[in-house]
Amino acid sequence: MSFNIALSGVSAAQRDLDTTANNIANVNTVGFKESRAEFGDVYASSLLAGGKTKVGDGVITQEVAQQFSQGSLQFTNNSLDLAVTGNGFFATIPEIDSREFSFTRAGMFKLDAENFVVNSNGDNLLGFPVNPDGTSSSVALSTTQPVRIPDSSGSPQPTSEVSLKMNLPAGDDAVNLDLFDPSDPLTYNAATSVTVFDSLGDSHVMTYYFMKDSAAASNEWVVATYMDEQPLNTEGDTIGNPPATGPNVVGETSLGTGVAGYRMTFSAGGDFTEIQNADGTPSPTGDITSVALGGTILANGSDPSQTISTNFAFDPNVATADEPTQFASAFEVTSLEQDGLAVGRLTGIDIGADGLVRATYSNGTSEPIIRVALVRFANDQGLTQQSNTQWQESILSGEALAGEATTGTFGDINSSALEQANVNLTTELIDLIIAQRNFQANSRALEVNNQLNQTILNIR
Repeated sequence: MSFNIALSGVSAAQRDLDTTANNIANVNTVGFKESRAEFGDVYASSLLAGGKTKVGDGVITQEVAQQFSQGSLQFTNNSLDLAVTGNGFFATIPEIDSREFSFTRAGMFKLDAENFVVNSNGDNLLGFPVNPDGTSSSVALSTTQPVRIPDSSGSPQPTSEVSLKMNLPAGDDAVNLDLFDPSDPLTYNAATSVTVFDSLGDSHVMTYYFMKDSAAASNEWVVATYMDEQPLNTEGDTIGNPPATGPNVVGETSLGTGVAGYRMTFSAGGDFTEIQNADGTPSPTGDITSVALGGTILANGSDPSQTISTNFAFDPNVATADEPTQFASAFEVTSLEQDGLAVGRLTGIDIGADGLVRATYSNGTSEPIIRVALVRFANDQGLTQQSNTQWQESILSGEALAGEATTGTFGDINSSALEQANVNLTTELIDLIIAQRNFQANSRALEVNNQLNQTILNIR
């Protein structure tokens, strides 16, 4: 019996040595979780055996249990390197159309030939589809899809509104509107330009010419708008380009080049008091809207029905800081913005702590693509271990529960970081010495048993 007891001790010590050696071997394996050999004594008895004199039958390895404690983070320069601080796992599948889920803490991801995010084993990272505002449309594991980084460009956005705020110099001399010529700076007081975009993303230069009216009160200005050096018709304009048939509208402000302009009026204190369309009708909102840009201005195949409104932030009831002014200072544009966008090229990928993958484009826009999914289990130690630092769901682990990072106990996702193995090398070396001593002691017990048996066999 003592032979079997000592032999079980040798076997347990060997298992402890193997477990410790495996921990040490994987000290640099990203996402690796150390294991611990757990032992129990063997004690067999029966109704006819004396319990007070029972010695025991040795030791048995009950389980080699993995320890899912948090590993330290190693920061990198790759935005697709991901680490989880918390209880979550990344979900992966071996093929695009597969539903054979594997789970890992190793976040060394990269792009394959088709721009799918994969790990070193070629497995695809899974994520939740998102709405245009970045919210997840579903957080079920069954609705996850492979994460793919698009290489397409950002869509252009046609300009629909220009916001303009400026100060017009009150001390400037008035000009004769009949002599207005955009190529002659002496025929207007000031000008400013902004780049706008059509539906195809092509850029156009929109220019505003400001003229102090010599035939009106000293605080009235006329504005002519041009695009790509062509006059831009506005609401109520019956002259301009292309010429309209019939007489001009009564009250329409006509400029020397056969172009209509709209009128801005200021108070004696320089506050913006009124803006009129080309036909002389007041604009209550401060918006001056162009007619459709098709025809000679947009001749590149873009949407001919596009219109552009110029917003002066006019409120007839309240003077605001966003309105234009007419003070005794130089002409100054304090705000000039437009809401159009050119065609953009993919310039970067950002992954937030909540797992939201957002693409940024050269035109300054960013779009949510997908949200990296995280999965947790009721019993991590019940997971079935696979190679390449991956696990699979089992009966002991419980069902995989999918969710978003930063919610519940799933944890946060750290981009440009990797989770190192949670192996404490100093502790493992000490355990290695202890296991070696146990092995030597049990080997010595076998040797003593052998000597005793040899002594008995030599009795004559």
